[in-house]
Amino acid sequence: MAASDPAKSQRHILVVDDDRLVLAALSEGLRSAGYRVTGSASGDDALVIAERDAPDLALLDVRMPGMDGIELGRRLREQRGVPFLYLSAFGDLEVVKQAAEEGALGYLVKPLDIQQIVPSIEAALTRAAEIRKLRQSEDQLSTALAGSREISMAVGLLMMRDRINREQAFDLLRGNARSQRRPIAEVAGELLGSAENLYTIRKLKEPVRRRKRSET
Repeated sequence: MAASDPAKSQRHILVVDDDRLVLAALSEGLRSAGYRVTGSASGDDALVIAERDAPDLALLDVRMPGMDGIELGRRLREQRGVPFLYLSAFGDLEVVKQAAEEGALGYLVKPLDIQQIVPSIEAALTRAAEIRKLRQSEDQLSTALAGSREISMAVGLLMMRDRINREQAFDLLRGNARSQRRPIAEVAGELLGSAENLYTIRKLKEPVRRRKRSET
């Protein structure tokens, strides 16, 4: 039995195959290689497992009764964002085509030798991590762009209302955000959502010279 690799033991692999002998052998082999493994003999059970404890990678038998591996892969990707490899005893070009269309990270042909498939699993895990980072970056970018749009619109409204230039309007908006200890995008969104706040913002941070002028 191979020594457990601490880095691998943190990676959860879901193995799904209706052949229980294959499922047991593959699951045990991957555990011996150092991975944390959960086995399932059906697509329905696999979805429940993924909902409870999302795996880093799923190995899916293509040909299973009920929900086949193609459908299971689609649902794992859509519902949980789980990356997957397909397993099959058939070198069927049509199945390979379907696997690619469903976004599989690879296709392994049975019978499987653990030592031979570990590099493919590692490559798939690396690729899956890159995809997750890319999605996170895209989400962060979308959030930043949405915030930037709100800030830009709020600045434009302040420019029109107070007849000031863009830099002055941004400084006014930023000054209010700082005084309230809130993100500037949040304050901008609030201003856009409430016309009343557009008329009260200066009271929150009014230039000193104007205050003095009004007091005389």
